Amino acid sequence: MTQFQTIGAASDHVMATLVAELDIEFGRGAGEALAARFLASEECDFLWETRQAERWLGAYESTDWNDIELDRVAIIGRLDGRWFVAVSIIDGDGQAHGLIARRSFGSEDEARAAYNAMH
Repeated sequence: MTQFQTIGAASDHVMATLVAELDIEFGRGAGEALAARFLASEECDFLWETRQAERWLGAYESTDWNDIELDRVAIIGRLDGRWFVAVSIIDGDGQAHGLIARRSFGSEDEARAAYNAMH
């Protein structure tokens, strides 16, 4: 039997496994620091993939992306044991291109309140 989970639902397990594997590869204690750097460098994609809800906020106007129409999208989710709310820059194919803002929260209730307040 095969069992599937979204990255968001499995993020705690995924991060623990990543840290453990990096510790094996690079030595005890290195895994946590390397996992944090990896997560930071790919933050936009990780947040988009772990979102639990999204809401369109409007078009994203920028001179940097003249050939692509982009949107601002509010997202809420959980990654590495922490709730977050963020504003992502997304193309028409649902691919993340950037991150405008991100806030972390200690509880789902706090994150949902912030998400619901976003316009």
